[in-house]
Order: sequence, then structure tokens, then C-alpha cells
Amino acid sequence: MNILKTVKKVPGGLMIVPLLLGVLTNTFFPQFLEIGSFSSHLWKTGAMPILAVFLFCNGAQINVKQAGQPLLKGVVLTAIKFIIGAALGIIVNNIAGPQGILGLTPLALIAAITNSNGGLYCALAGEFGDSTDVGAVSILSINDGPFLTMVALGMSGIAEIPFMMLVGAILPIIVGCVLGNLDEELREWLAPGATILIPFFAFPLGSALSLRQLLEAGIPGFILGLLSCILTGLGGWLVMKLIRAEHPEVGAAIGTTAGNAVGTPAAIAAADASLKAVEASATAQIAAAIIVTAILCPILTSYIAKYESKRRAAKA
Repeated sequence: MNILKTVKKVPGGLMIVPLLLGVLTNTFFPQFLEIGSFSSHLWKTGAMPILAVFLFCNGAQINVKQAGQPLLKGVVLTAIKFIIGAALGIIVNNIAGPQGILGLTPLALIAAITNSNGGLYCALAGEFGDSTDVGAVSILSINDGPFLTMVALGMSGIAEIPFMMLVGAILPIIVGCVLGNLDEELREWLAPGATILIPFFAFPLGSALSLRQLLEAGIPGFILGLLSCILTGLGGWLVMKLIRAEHPEVGAAIGTTAGNAVGTPAAIAAADASLKAVEASATAQIAAAIIVTAILCPILTSYIAKYESKRRAAKA
């Protein structure tokens, strides 16, 4: 059976296939994920430790002579993600107020669009880009959680960046980078981990989601996911072309909504009680956007990657 070859035929298949299997398992056979011991760690709760090893292996592939590239890419991708999400949310708020348009509230728009799925970005960057593209996640991690949403809503005085969480997100990449540059043989030994670990953290990421969340959010949730994927995916691609990145298609990999963004409405409502009325609907819509972008973003990134590959071939 050509399982691996079949999976790779799917756009972003190493990430999206196991992720969707996780979603389906959690939707129809959730008890399977509760077996316990190593089984639950592998298929339900193990995404973050495995992702940490993945980041370490990718960090080892970064050459210090190219250290400025991950920083630059991370800054521009974080900036475009924030600008698009904040601008759209503020425009809707100015036109229709906190209740929003077509059921989409400014809170849901900003929370979903300004937050990107770091795990999915890493997987796509590892598949279509290089170690400097993956390394950009050390800066992209800044958009994890409610901080940028609070800034966009004009409440930055209330929020504080959890500095040690940012340190924790960056440290595996830094240590991997140091060791990889100290020992070339070690760098080569760790290289397979930059791809082989992708399916292992993708499945548990999917098993935290359910198709029921998609149904509860309805059309507004689907529209939110579509906006997050298309607007920031294309924006990321274009800004990477602007800085003349070697693999600009990787910029499309920010066209996602982070899994932990589903908790952002509650955090925002706790800071501003006036948004309590839209908290529930925003939470359901964001959950739907997580699923929609997890499906659409790899397809968009793969399509752009094929376009860029043809363009490079035509120039050669």
C-alpha cells in the first residue's frame, strides 16, 4: 500500500490528513481517545511536547549566518496578520457596532484573524519552505492568545504579554540552533525530525476539535474561517514576495485561526463586561474558523506553491 505517497498527494497532506482524522475520531469515537496511558498521550494530549521536539529539530537546521531571515519573516508575517484582522474588526465596529454584520462581531473577527495556528504554520513551512521559514514561528508566537486582540480593541493597558511563555516558545528553537551550528553532524542527524514529526502532532491537534462546533456556528462561522484564510493567507504571500523571500508561498501558511483563539472571547469579556453579550456567539464562530482554516489553508498554500514553482521554472 502506498499510504505515504497517497497522503502527500493531498495539499499539505502530512498535516491535514492526520488532523482531519483526529477531528473525525473526536466527533464520532471520542472514547477511543480516552483509553489512557501512552495511547491518550499520542492521540489526544501529546501535541505540544511533540511540536516542541519538531521546533528543536527545525532550530538545528538554522544557520547562524542566516539568523536575520527568521526574524524578518516573523516580524512581517505577524504584522500583516495583525493589521488585516484589526482593520477589518475596527471597520465593522465603526459601521455596525459590537453586534457586527451578518452575525459576525468585531470581537470574533479580530480574535480569529489576528491569531494564527503555529503548529499548522510550522508544518506547511517545513513542507514548502526552509528552516528560516519555520524559525519565523518564534516571532509569530506573539499573536498567540488575547494580547493582540486587546490591543486592537483599544484595551492594551489591561493586557500584559506573558513574557515567560514567549521565552518558552522560542527556547527550543534557540537551543536547537546553537547545537546545530556547533556540530554539523548533529544538524544532519536531527534533520528528519523536521518532517517526520508533523503527523504526530497533527492528529492530537485535530482531536481537540469536533465537527459539531462547525454546525453550531453556522454560516457566520464558515465566513469567518474563509476571511481568515483568504485575506491573511494572500496577505502573507504578498508580504513575503515584498521582502523577496526564497519561498514566498510559505506566507500563505498564516491564513489560519489558532486553536487557543477559542478562549479569547472569554478573556476579553472578563476584561470588558460590555462584550459579554457576544461572547458565546464569538466563541462558536471562532471554533468553526479553526476547523475551516485548518482545511483550507493547506490547500491555498499548496496552490500558491505550485504557482511559484512554475514561475521559478519559467525564469530558469
